[in-house]
Order: sequence, then structure tokens, then C-alpha cells
Amino acid sequence: MSSTLQGRSITKLLIANRGEIAARIMRTAHQMDIATVAVYSDADRDEPYVLQADESVHLPGTAPADTYLRADLILDAARRTGADAVHPGYGFLSENEQFARDCAATGVTFVGPSPAAIAAMGSKIEAKRMMAAAGVPVLPGATVASESDEEPERLRAAAQDIGFPILVKAAYGGGGRGMRIVTGETELVEAVRSARREAASAFGNGTVFLEKFVESPRHIEVQIFGDSHGTVVHLGERECSIQRRYQKIIEESPSTAVDDALRDELGRAAVAAGKALSYEGAGTVEFVMAQDGSFYFLEVNTRLQVEHPVTELVTGIDLVRGQLLVAAGEPLPEQMLDAKPTGHAVEVRLYAEDVAAGFIPASGTLTTLEFPNLPGVRIDAGFTSGSQVSTYYDPMLAKVIGYGANRTAACDLVARALQETLVHGVATNRDLLIGILREPEFRTGAIDTGYLDRHHPVELMARRGVAEPATKVHALVAALAAQADRRAHTLILPGLPSGFRTLASALQSVSFRCGDQQYDVEYRFDRAGLTAHIDDWAPHTVVLDKTTAGLVDAVIDGVRRRYRVTSSGTTYFVDSALGASELHEIERFPDPSEVKEAGSLLAPMPGTVVRVEVTEGQAVSAGDPVVVLEAMKMQHTIRTPADGIVVKLPVAVSTQVDSGQVLAIVQDRVE
Repeated sequence: MSSTLQGRSITKLLIANRGEIAARIMRTAHQMDIATVAVYSDADRDEPYVLQADESVHLPGTAPADTYLRADLILDAARRTGADAVHPGYGFLSENEQFARDCAATGVTFVGPSPAAIAAMGSKIEAKRMMAAAGVPVLPGATVASESDEEPERLRAAAQDIGFPILVKAAYGGGGRGMRIVTGETELVEAVRSARREAASAFGNGTVFLEKFVESPRHIEVQIFGDSHGTVVHLGERECSIQRRYQKIIEESPSTAVDDALRDELGRAAVAAGKALSYEGAGTVEFVMAQDGSFYFLEVNTRLQVEHPVTELVTGIDLVRGQLLVAAGEPLPEQMLDAKPTGHAVEVRLYAEDVAAGFIPASGTLTTLEFPNLPGVRIDAGFTSGSQVSTYYDPMLAKVIGYGANRTAACDLVARALQETLVHGVATNRDLLIGILREPEFRTGAIDTGYLDRHHPVELMARRGVAEPATKVHALVAALAAQADRRAHTLILPGLPSGFRTLASALQSVSFRCGDQQYDVEYRFDRAGLTAHIDDWAPHTVVLDKTTAGLVDAVIDGVRRRYRVTSSGTTYFVDSALGASELHEIERFPDPSEVKEAGSLLAPMPGTVVRVEVTEGQAVSAGDPVVVLEAMKMQHTIRTPADGIVVKLPVAVSTQVDSGQVLAIVQDRVE
């Protein structure tokens, strides 16, 4: 692509990002006949986006600070490959004013707004001041920029002026880090101090601000687009109220709470924000909206948003294409000047995380990741079967987006797509997403940012999860698949169908662990078919139509189902119409060296120890913090579950730990 306007052109684009957003940007660039360059860390060497690019450059290391945050390495990669433009995606360098300036200084087009616009919105405090001057509604607040500002009396005075409840929020960065809700004075000082520590660790700046917390709010954002010729438009709103830990997990467009009049009011406020910034390219103006429809400015994200696909589906506009045109000096495409959203789109973020354990990020090998091919469903994925999910980056595996004539159709479509998705090897939030999409209150559109406070995530998962005796059926299926695999590899009559017998076989037994439950399976083949017991449950009839290591087609108690089985070592993943189960075969004779000492506190995920709150020999009480881990950009506090004495502390600050590694041993006090 080239443009004669302002003498700029884009012929080769370097994507300074990774995963699904890198792949998504490349897709549009290739459609526009723009060559692409990927950059990749050690951990991302074999990821799909790297193979999708025309060229790629290695960034040695794994940590973001050594790779994707190294502006010098990114620009050197552009120089070596002859890239004349850089698209930063979202996260990493996407809202880094200096990086945008460095691009300009080296003659590389930065696909994004001007450095001045990024700088103006880099501080949420300054952003609020600018928006208030532009006539955009803002919430009252106060700034805490230094330790002296933490003086309790000053904080209490500011809180009284603002009024409880109060939101403590990092001035730089986002994603829920450095954010606390405070309901009274007793919590205020510690909330501010802990938020400042987390903000300093995550963003390199501990400045936070206090502002009035709107109770039961909706999170509404408006997509804006501007060009270098002074035009700024909006492309409608997105509803982003379904969040966990202040991070969005479900987004949709349009919002059920916004009618035409309110949409016009939100749009005019967003455009005013854009014009105040002389905004170029794609941006998002975020608002918090009260139950009465009043709304207040939160921030401007000076980049493409994770949830941009829902806007693309309801408007038919490729936002990345628009970014590239504007970056080349073109005016806004005519389609943007008169956008009329139609239908409804819903996006869910599929994360590698253990929901039941408190949304702890998960890592490991994705033995299977397969999405269904359904009309109306779009998949933006950064991983594939065999990919390694590391602890260094955000744990989002993919976005599943559905488009329908109305909200009900879109929700149904996404729920079905998730149900048919096969994802094995790491814990995910899939069952939670399905549970939300099918939950009655969500289906009415009566949602706000407190939705997951009212609806316990584990209970929502149970709406979709495998219930008894379905897990027992899956345990039997796993045992039969394993037996079929052994049969296929035997040296004697390997082609003989599994289960074929002229005489009754010996009783076979195997035990599995699924979650906290153990399932003991016993079965025997005979001329009549198969008899089985799983704990205290026994199916009346089992007729095997086909049994292989990967597929069990069986009639159990009169209902025929096909069970897909995927194994990795002694772990079996079973998917069927009943749901999905992950079953771990229990060794008959476990290695004694692998048994953990009583009182061991184990790392719930791989990560880095950033704080040790105790010493050996120290007495602790139930709930006391022991060790703080950092993984996937979040801090996780490991607490003792009971009173005791710290008898062993085998880790220190900066220790890298694996999942399941002993962090400390707390044993009963000896009276």
C-alpha cells in the first residue's frame, strides 16, 4: 500500500507485539499487500504468529523487559528488515510516548496517535484535568504521588471530600493492577499503600489517585477514530462490565443499557475528548456509567483495544485497515464517516487460569486447542495445539467472537462455540464463560461490574460443568480408551477389536483423580459385553460400538454418545455432550520422594518470589501472608491456612519457582 498524501507510504510493517494481536494485524496487512515482520522472544520462537509473518527477528530472552519492551531492539529489527512502519498492537510499547518519538526520529511510521496525545493520556490525573476542560464529565478525586501524601490525616481529609466508597487507582498503567475499592476509613491507609507498591512494581511509578467509586456501575467505552486532517468520529459503544479483578472477560456491542439518545450523548463526549487531543488513529474513551445513565470519564486508551472485534462485526469496518490508512496520511475511510452499527456481537476472552483457585494464571503445554468452524463465529487465537503457555506474558489464549441479528443469537452462538472447543493441558475459564452466557440475569442484560460478586464463579461453572454421574462415565471412558491403546500396541492379534471376548476377561481396575475427587474404576469384558463399577455407581448396560485410544463410541444405559479422548502421559482429557473432564491416573505405587512434607505451602503457578513476609522460626496465624509471587504481570500472596511455626523457608526474593514447589513449611506449634 502507498499513499501520496504527506509523502508517506507503508510497504513493510513490523508488529511490535506477540500472540493473537500480532496474528490479527498481519491478517489485514497481508490483505492490503503489505509485507510483515514479526519479533519473537525465546518463549515465542515457534508460536503461530511468527510462522505467519513474511520475516521475523529474534529478541533474545523471555521477560518483557528484555524483549518486547526493548524499543532499541524493535527499531533495530525494523532497520535490518527494511520495515517502514511499526504497529505496536496493545500492551507493551503501544502507549509509550518515547517509543512513538523514537520511531519518528528514525524515519519509521508509528501506527498510532501522536506522541503528544499519548503523553497527555499517560497520566490518568492529567487526563482527567484535560477532559474536564473539554467539557467531558469527570469524577471528583485526589492524587497520592509520594510517601508524604500517604499521611493518614491527609488521606482521611481527601476521602471525606470525595465521599465513600472510594476507588484507589494507579495513575499509570491499567489491567486492574494498583487498584483497590475502599468502603471506610479503617481500610484507607493500607489500601493506598498496597496499591502504590503494586503500581510501582507493575508500571515503574507508584502514583495513585482517589476518586469517587460509582456503585453497581457499568463499564462503557466508545470507539473513536481520527485522522491527520482534523476529522474525529465515533463508531458506537461497547459494554465491558463483565470483569474479574478489574479485567474484562466478556465484551459486547451495542450495550443493552444505551438507547439512541444516550448513545448520541456518549458519542459527542467521546468525540470532544478526541478533538481535545487532536487524535489520529484508533482510540477508546472509557466511561463509568451509573444506574441512572449518568456517565463519567475514566481514561482514553491511545491504542487498539483487545475487544475491537465486536465493533468490527457490528459496523463491518476493519479497524486495523483504518489504522494503516490513517498512519499513511489518508483521510478517514468514507465508511467510518457514516457508520451505522447493525446486529449484535459478543466477545469472550479465553484465559489460561484456575478460576476455582481465585483466577490464578495457569501455564504448561496446550496438548489440544481446537475451535469449531461455526457460521458467525470469529476466532482470534494466539496459540495452537502443542503451544507452550509461559508465565512471562498475559494468559489470554484466544478471543471467541460471535455475531447475530440480536443479543440472544450472539450469546447462543458463542456459548455453543465454547462448548465445542477442545482445550487440554492447562486450566482455563471456559466453563465460567459458558456459565455466564447461559445465566438468566446476564441474558436479560441486567449486568454491571459487580456481576461476579453476586454470582460466584464456581457456581457459574457448575451450570456448565460435568456433574455426577457424568464424571464417572468419563472415568470409565478413559479406562476403556487406555485399554484400547494397550490393545492396539500388543504383539498378539493387535487388530482384534477392544472388548472382543469368547471367555470373560480378568477384572481390570484403575483409579483416576479429577479435581479433589478420586474415581475407582473396575470393569470386565465377557460375551454379554461389559460390566463396570465406578465407586458405588454401576451402569445397567454398556455396549461398545467403537473403542480406540482417541474415540469411544458407546451406548451407556440406553444413550449413545461419542467421547473424544486425548491423553498426555497418565492424564486423560474426555470431551462429550456431557461436558469435559481432566482425569489423572493414580499410580499404584507412588514414589515416596514425591510426597510433600506436612504443612508444605506450595506454589500455585510458576513465578518469581518478590517478597518474603516471614522468617524461619516465626509464629504465624491463619491467613498471614508468607510469600508473594509475581506471575503473568500479577502478584499473588501465599497465606498460611492455619496457626503454626515457620519451620522451613527454602526460597528468597528473586527465586524462580515452578508450580507445586515448596515455598515454606508451617507446622503446629509445640506447646
